[in-house]
Amino acid sequence: MQHLLLLFFSALLGLKQCTESTGESRGQTSFESQTTAEPVNKNAEIITGAQQTTRYLPLLKDKRVALVVNQTSVIGKKHLVDSLLALGVNIKLIYAPEHGFRGEADAGAHISNAKDAQTGLPIFSLYGKNKKPAAEQLKDIDAVIFDIQDVGTRFYTYISTMHYVMEACAENNKQLLVLDRPNPNGYYVDGPVRDAEHQSFVGMHPIPIVHGLTVGELAQMINGEKWLREQLTCNLKIIPVQHYTHKSRYSLPVKPSPNLPNDLAVQLYPSICLFEGTNVSVGRGTEMPFQVLGSPFYTKKNYSFTPKSKPGATNPPHLNQVCFGYKLTPANVQGKFTVQYILDFYRNSTDKDKFFTNLFTTLAGTPALKEQIIAGKSEEQIRASWAPALQAYKKMRKQYLLYPDFE
Repeated sequence: MQHLLLLFFSALLGLKQCTESTGESRGQTSFESQTTAEPVNKNAEIITGAQQTTRYLPLLKDKRVALVVNQTSVIGKKHLVDSLLALGVNIKLIYAPEHGFRGEADAGAHISNAKDAQTGLPIFSLYGKNKKPAAEQLKDIDAVIFDIQDVGTRFYTYISTMHYVMEACAENNKQLLVLDRPNPNGYYVDGPVRDAEHQSFVGMHPIPIVHGLTVGELAQMINGEKWLREQLTCNLKIIPVQHYTHKSRYSLPVKPSPNLPNDLAVQLYPSICLFEGTNVSVGRGTEMPFQVLGSPFYTKKNYSFTPKSKPGATNPPHLNQVCFGYKLTPANVQGKFTVQYILDFYRNSTDKDKFFTNLFTTLAGTPALKEQIIAGKSEEQIRASWAPALQAYKKMRKQYLLYPDFE
């Protein structure tokens, strides 16, 4: 009898907890409550390049090694630096990309050279004034390892850092070992291809916004297409991911930068990042960066948020101003790149003259997209304009794939 009573009260407690949880999530459903329903594999079979130490440790024997890494460079829950030191690898220095070695700095923030408190290794920044490893730093290095998680977009700067690392290795006769990782947006290719006049650190290569490549595949493309300075070729070795295809939906074990905190933000990033070149907030300074959109000048007022200063977004756009817009959830996102969000915000802005900043064309990689939005073109018309260049890119891309494609 006591046992039955215990079961009864346990069931009541469970029902109460379920009811309370449902009550807290009324209105807009939180991303956390949706993550289990997303069609993302749990990475059980996928083995990253970094995990395959038996494949690359022989390549590092008796060599002095530099690592290009950040907070995503992990084997399980252990950082690659710590793992390799424990395995006897002679690491001499660390290079850090945008957001720093620990991935805590704001987007665009200055990254200083430093020393790692845990290992005592020197850390050299590859973001800001010095984007390329210096010859002086590489003179006592035999091999460089690149192991950073990318999110598959042209304007995410980790691939630009890889470009400069490849160039430095080519100039100084050093081997580059790329420990490949899955591309969480690698299941499609989309967007305008960057034109020749708009090369920048957020657009190093003539590729579309969603390029559909892992960093290893892109490194092969950079070599094969002779995109390095003076058509140099990097001595490149890639450790491929096991059990990965371009149909895989990969959930990132570590957030790749401060304002991409979860799978939904990563999925939305290709479409939402274009707003960084407008007067619309992408949610920096909120609990939902790259999952909300809003502006003081948006006419629809069904949803609002107020950006605040916080770690990773110390001075976000529209700081302390109420922004009107909408919250994006797995239920209402399209799942792939779209310009529909930006078309909607432009049409419903009360300040169209100040809607775009100079950064927009740099991010788009072409002036055409801004012109088309202002002209009132539909998404279908805009897509038709970039289709020929996108098809040519898709054909070129096939040459450099390391994994079965999505089509």
